[in-house]
Amino acid sequence: MSAASPPAEKPRAGEPGEFRFPRSSRIQAGEEIRNLMRRGERKRMRHVDVFFAASPVAIPRFGLVVPKHRHRIVERNRLKRRLREIARTEVLPRLRGAGRPLDVLVRARPEAYAAGFEALRDDLTRWAETRS
Repeated sequence: MSAASPPAEKPRAGEPGEFRFPRSSRIQAGEEIRNLMRRGERKRMRHVDVFFAASPVAIPRFGLVVPKHRHRIVERNRLKRRLREIARTEVLPRLRGAGRPLDVLVRARPEAYAAGFEALRDDLTRWAETRS
């Protein structure tokens, strides 16, 4: 018989190796989104507008607004998935690592629909690096 190894400890939400986008890291309420767009600073990137302000909770959070811009729902959903993935794997970890509890709202511009994953990631990581 071989000795059984203890089960590997699962990474917690938001840590490297974790694949979830925890609810505590999301901005979903319409009122929170409107407040962030009104009171937050705005940085215009090539494909997206990034609104950000100090987070009322002690962790960085992310919200997403993807207007239709005369595109089909399939294209809109693909863009939302791409932006969420970039936020989960690039933006939020950088902000956590720098100890910057910011609320970040990304609003897709019409140009975002034609952009590839790499171009979107470059925009958002460039923004995150200036905030870290």
